[in-house]
Amino acid sequence: MRKIGVLTSGGDAPGMNAAIRAVVRKAIYHGLEVAGVRRGYTGLISGDIVPMDLGSVGDIIHRGGTILQTARCDEFRTEAGQDKAVAMFKQHGIDGLVVIGGDGSFRGAKILSDKGIPTIGIPGTIDNDIPCTDYTIGFDTAVNTVIDAVDKIRDTATSHERTYVIEVMGRNAGDIALLAGVAVGAENVLVPEAKYDIATIVEKLKRGAARGKKHSLILVAEGAGKGFAIGEVIRELTGWDTRVTVLGHIQRGGSPTAFDRMLASKMGAKAVDLLLEGDQGKMIGVLGGKITATDITEALNTPRQPDMSLYELAGVLSI
Repeated sequence: MRKIGVLTSGGDAPGMNAAIRAVVRKAIYHGLEVAGVRRGYTGLISGDIVPMDLGSVGDIIHRGGTILQTARCDEFRTEAGQDKAVAMFKQHGIDGLVVIGGDGSFRGAKILSDKGIPTIGIPGTIDNDIPCTDYTIGFDTAVNTVIDAVDKIRDTATSHERTYVIEVMGRNAGDIALLAGVAVGAENVLVPEAKYDIATIVEKLKRGAARGKKHSLILVAEGAGKGFAIGEVIRELTGWDTRVTVLGHIQRGGSPTAFDRMLASKMGAKAVDLLLEGDQGKMIGVLGGKITATDITEALNTPRQPDMSLYELAGVLSI
C-alpha cells in the first residue's frame, strides 16, 4: 500500500471534511501518498483526481459540506462505468480507496472491492440510516440544527397560539425527527417506522388545548408524510390556525458539532489502519462507543431500525 484515494459521494453531511482530513493526515503520517477524487464516482470515472498533502486539508475540520464535492453517478451503475473506474485506479497508481457516504456510496464501494480494489467505507449521511453503526457522520449536527430551528419556531407559535407542523429530512428513516422531537418536547412525532392516525393526533391536540396549552408542535419525518398535507388535515379537523414549515437543506449544512468532528476523525483514521493491515470491503462504524469494522455486504443486507423505545418515550412525555 503506497497510495490511497479518498472520495465523498451522495448527499453531503457535516463532518465529511473532518473525515477527509483524518484520512489524509493519518495516511501521510504512515508515509503514504493520498489522492483526492473530486465529485464522487463521477470524478473517479473521468479522472478528476488531485494529489493531497497536509496543507490541502488545513482549516477544514470546522467546515460543513465537502471540499472534494459530491455527486450521484448513473454511469457507475453500469459495467462499462465500473471498468472505467478500475482502469483509472491503475492509471493513477492508487492501491486502495476510502469512500465516505451513505448506502448508495457503499454499494459502489462493494463493487470496487469485488473487482479487486481494496476499499473501506465510512458512513457519512445526516439520515443515520446505515445499519451496523449507532451513528453516522452528520446526524448529530442535523439533529442540533433541527432543535435550534424548532426552538425558534416555538417562540412564534406561543406568541400567536398556533399549531405548527415541521417537516424534517431523513429519507425513509425517522431518526432525525425522533431524536429532535424528544429534545424539543414535541406533542407528536411522526416517523415512517410507526403507523399513526390523524384522528388520534387531533384528539391529543384538543386535550392539550383544553388544559390551556398555547401552542403545539408536530415533527414529521419526510418518509412519514408531507408536512403540508398533514397540516391541511389538522386545520380542517380543528379549525385552528395551523402553519407548516419544511426545514429542507439547512439540515445538511453548517459547522459540524464536536461529536461529529470526533466521530469523523476516529473513523477516518481507522479506515487507513484497515487498508494498511490489508483489509478491505469493510465499513467503519461505532457501536457502544467503540469504533468497529463490519463487512459492507452485511451492512447493506441488515435492516435498520430506530430506537423504538425512544418513540414510546416521546409519546409518554407528550401526554
